[in-house]
Amino acid sequence: MKYEYLTNVPLEKAKADYLAFLREAGMQGKEETVPVSEALGRITSRAVYAKLCAPHYNAAAMDGIALLASKTFGASETTPISLTEKDFVRVDTGDPLPEGCDAVIMIEDVVENGSGIMLYCAAVPWQYIRQIGEDICAGDMLLPSYTSISPSAMGAMLAGGILEVSVMAMPIIGILPTGDEIVSPSLNPRPGEVMEFNSTIFSGMLTQWGAQPRVYPIIKDDPCALRQAIEKAVNECDGLLIGAGTSAGRDDYTSLIIKELGEVLYHGLAIKPGKPAVLARVGTKPVLGVPGYPVSGIIVLEEIFKPIVFELLKKPADEALIVPAKLSKRVNSSLKYREFLRVKLSGSPQSLTAVPLNSGAGVVTSFVKADAILDIPQNTEGHEAGENINVRLLRPLSQIQNTLTIVGSHDPLLDEAADILRREDPRLYVSSSHVGSMGGLFAVKRSEAVLAGIHLLDSSTGVYNRSYVNKYFSDGEAVLLRCVGRVQGLITARGNPLNVKDFSDISRLRYVNRQGGSGTRILCDHLIKENCLETSLINGYTREEYTHTAVAAQIAAGTADAGLGIYSAAKLYGLDFIPICTEEYDLLLRTESLEAPLVKRFLEVLAGEEFRARLLSMGGYTLDSPGSVIEL
Repeated sequence: MKYEYLTNVPLEKAKADYLAFLREAGMQGKEETVPVSEALGRITSRAVYAKLCAPHYNAAAMDGIALLASKTFGASETTPISLTEKDFVRVDTGDPLPEGCDAVIMIEDVVENGSGIMLYCAAVPWQYIRQIGEDICAGDMLLPSYTSISPSAMGAMLAGGILEVSVMAMPIIGILPTGDEIVSPSLNPRPGEVMEFNSTIFSGMLTQWGAQPRVYPIIKDDPCALRQAIEKAVNECDGLLIGAGTSAGRDDYTSLIIKELGEVLYHGLAIKPGKPAVLARVGTKPVLGVPGYPVSGIIVLEEIFKPIVFELLKKPADEALIVPAKLSKRVNSSLKYREFLRVKLSGSPQSLTAVPLNSGAGVVTSFVKADAILDIPQNTEGHEAGENINVRLLRPLSQIQNTLTIVGSHDPLLDEAADILRREDPRLYVSSSHVGSMGGLFAVKRSEAVLAGIHLLDSSTGVYNRSYVNKYFSDGEAVLLRCVGRVQGLITARGNPLNVKDFSDISRLRYVNRQGGSGTRILCDHLIKENCLETSLINGYTREEYTHTAVAAQIAAGTADAGLGIYSAAKLYGLDFIPICTEEYDLLLRTESLEAPLVKRFLEVLAGEEFRARLLSMGGYTLDSPGSVIEL
């Protein structure tokens, strides 16, 4: 097949063609023999036949007596019969049936008398006897080929005399990370160094699918070294994943070297993220060039390589669980690509709302937070807010149902409260996302979230939150709950080397701002107006971050001199802090949600001593009856 650089092949065609391409080369799974005791979850490589009958002898099925049934004929409630010890043999469950006996009477039906026993009911031949082969007969097929071995199947094989079983060998899949900038994870990476964690993600995925990952040392962007590493890995493994080097950069050699060693089917898929994947083979072995961004890699492995692992293991494809949901906001998509968008879900299983998460290919936490995937077909411009869509679940619906969705202003206290709730009841979850106070307010208004953290200053009155709730909600529609007071101020570098004294000093600094609609941004704009500053003259006014910790991280890294944020974020990064005000950080919810069990449990956490202790250790917070209703 003719090789093209950066093709744009539809995903389903690429999947079908790639499997056919590998089968044509002779790719197939291997067999191995393992002890039955170690075979749980493995796939049989051939039919399994019993070698023994089970039971392999006629056995008593009850505690009682064994005898010839004919000796009991005529026994009834009105005409009992008497037997002496020479007429029967006492047996326990599992005992071999004594010679000359063809029935067992359970001990509960035996009446002892001085010289023997009395029977008030006749026995029938072969009652309460497990006959030879009752469960399994030698020669019976216990399991067909390509069947997953369950615990009960393990027991059946052992009962049938099978001590070892032939299974599909777990394919060894090499993982080869590449790149000059890639380094092993550490606590102190230098600027320009990218920590290599994709191999850990890929190893986990392969292990879940039944393969054995083998991670090789990082290879720099050197064609000779990369060629040697690929040859070595292909010789030692059943398949190979090559991390990064698949795009069109000056150091992207993956596809060229694979082409020298084997054959490239496609270089480029019509998907986003994951476009620059390389689908190839060396000999009979699949070799996949995986894009370097983690989300791209996850999508490519899930869509392209998982079917190959299942082919090698002879496992049936997983059935994706698709559920309907309503989209919370408009999403745009390129006509050129099929796009996989991560979403959070809220609501009941009968009425789910899908909230899109950050779509960046490098944002691996979007997969950590995601409940489902929205699959937007190629040649589709996207979806409108409120549109009914279908999403593919990444978590069980029961877990989503037990998740309290909180959006709005970022504060680490939500994570602490969520952790306390989980420690008290591991069945419960909290999902928090940071869209700013106004974003949270509208999410509650649209019933896309249960709670919203807000700290919205009314600059005309100096009062927080109340006027905003009154403006956007009708009487009785929403409830405002007290949460914490928290100190807001300017975060600066450790030691305050630029001698920042108050907010007016930002006019001479490199500033890092919060996103529009956040409570901190509203406070910032209020302080700018109060200090008669011009936003156009503030270096960094348009530079936006979505969390207090992200602001602190930029200052700690030296890319900004100051930013408005909370004290706990400054303390976390060991930075200086100039207090400006103490604000109200409250929780907003719709009135009908106030009695929801999950909400009540969360409010109990806020009122608890462990939450208070954690916030005091973080610093910058005051608590006054958290969870109590604020009069509007």
